[in-house]
Amino acid sequence: MVLPSGMTLPILFGAALLDSINPCVFGVLIFLIAFMTKMFKSPKKMLIGGLIYVVVVYATYLLIGIGFLKFTVSFGFSVAIYWIAAIIAIAAGLLEIKDYFWYGKGFSLQIIPGGAERIKMYTKKIEKLNKKSPYLTYLAAIPLGIFVTLVELPCTGAPYLAVLAIIGAGNYAEGIPLLLVYNLIFILPLFVIIGFAYFGKTSKTLEAWRKDHRGLMRLSMGLFLLALGAYMIYTIV
Repeated sequence: MVLPSGMTLPILFGAALLDSINPCVFGVLIFLIAFMTKMFKSPKKMLIGGLIYVVVVYATYLLIGIGFLKFTVSFGFSVAIYWIAAIIAIAAGLLEIKDYFWYGKGFSLQIIPGGAERIKMYTKKIEKLNKKSPYLTYLAAIPLGIFVTLVELPCTGAPYLAVLAIIGAGNYAEGIPLLLVYNLIFILPLFVIIGFAYFGKTSKTLEAWRKDHRGLMRLSMGLFLLALGAYMIYTIV
């Protein structure tokens, strides 16, 4: 795996891992697990639905990255995008650190306004489909996964944008394997949460854990983004 200039494995793995433990991602997934557990009344069916959802999240996030990378490299915007991504990383890092001390106060990185209500609306429609056929429910998990990935981008996108900007400073062919690895790491904690739910952890227990640790998640992400943004500016200057 060839690394473009400025990219290191610690940056790639660190960004992907911290991106994956974002409270926004965990919160939505825990809600969906609770919904599927209640709807299917079967751990096995919940597991299938959860795995389909995670695979769709992986594919959607990957395609977003490939499209962004192709656009950046093809049209020669890599330098401008690099600067923008570095500034966004620093700004997002400061907001994440703020939420460690004053969680939810003032402006915070969160899913698109109205996104949570939309997700709940879609789950109600899926519940109606399940009464007709569970197979329709599995199919409905595909557009749901795509939609959730898109509405979560304002909350999860800063580290991904920074990594894409660094990769975009190289060439397109080198970037694809890195995106495959990044997104694999991104979904691993989601598999862990689904596994906990399958083996008996209730959504209330998982949600309580998320709330207890969300401040630390934000702080970790904030410090990483600040360091990454500063590193990006240092390398280009």
